[in-house]
Amino acid sequence: MTKQIASLGYTVFFENNLESLATFITSRNYSQILVLVDRNTNDHCLPILQSALSEITDYDIIEVDPGEENKNIDFCIGVWKTMLDFGADRKALMINLGGGVVTDMGGFAASTYKRGIDFIQIPTTLLSQVDASVGGKTGIDLDNVKNIIGTFTQPQAVFISGQFLDTLDERQMRSGFAEVIKHGLIYDRELFFRTKDVDLNSDGLDDIVFRSVEIKNDVITQDPTEKGLRKILNFGHTIGHAVEGYSLIHDADPLLHGEAIALGMICEAYIAHKINGLSTTDLSEIMAAFDNRFVRYAFSEEIYPELIALMQNDKKNDGKKLGFALLSEIGKCDYDRYVKEELIMESLDFYRNKNT
Repeated sequence: MTKQIASLGYTVFFENNLESLATFITSRNYSQILVLVDRNTNDHCLPILQSALSEITDYDIIEVDPGEENKNIDFCIGVWKTMLDFGADRKALMINLGGGVVTDMGGFAASTYKRGIDFIQIPTTLLSQVDASVGGKTGIDLDNVKNIIGTFTQPQAVFISGQFLDTLDERQMRSGFAEVIKHGLIYDRELFFRTKDVDLNSDGLDDIVFRSVEIKNDVITQDPTEKGLRKILNFGHTIGHAVEGYSLIHDADPLLHGEAIALGMICEAYIAHKINGLSTTDLSEIMAAFDNRFVRYAFSEEIYPELIALMQNDKKNDGKKLGFALLSEIGKCDYDRYVKEELIMESLDFYRNKNT
């Protein structure tokens, strides 16, 4: 059964078998089709796409290495050069088949190649389905600062299929689910409490994913370029992105995005409790929700200066003021709240002291 969400000039299709994809592409009369994959999606997800496009056989594959550490200008240059080698013109279509790294970088490459060609997002991870694929943000990282280079460019369509989730391991599913929990925290108290007992391998996940995308779409259609309300989607990300960047530099097995954002949401919930009216009860509910699914990340106060330095480069800041989205209660979030470094470090202490 197909479900659809109308977004900013395009449609998000929820189709297990991607049944509308071939018709959508052939109706546009593109000069060429390019498919961007990483090694993992080439092996596990490309066959699903090829089955859906059984009558379309003329396309070119561009493969990149997987992992956030490869979402940078060097790999993007490689994508652009390959597009040139394939002779792609301005009437070409880019299909981004992958997780957030592929959809972010592929969208950026397409939006800047010859001043912009059409692209379609087909997110293959839970994280990218509920987060990166919707909203028109494209981007790459620079010096371990997340998504600091990018554009606001809307795709022609997004196709979400539960088939791709069957290719993921448990850790990847948990990582993606952190963003689902976030959508409940910032916008829908009922969704937050529904997430507490969800089995990530159950059929019931489909409705949760649909509601999560609905929430993000509600927010971004009201504020496409992040001048106001859209900033609430950054809850957990000021501290979370810094920890993610630190982990990429220092850890042999870096944190996944959702793992870092889960940490960030606990810390930023504590900050919200201190300065934005979040109740002790709600703070405890938030801690329990993440501790039920994620192992706490171990670190010492010695890394605080490096984390603060990463936060100071965050695109949400206003000059030297560190910008946050902070909950007032579960289901409601404020934005453009600025927090002193001392309270940020206090929140990191709070996180490290699990029994607080």
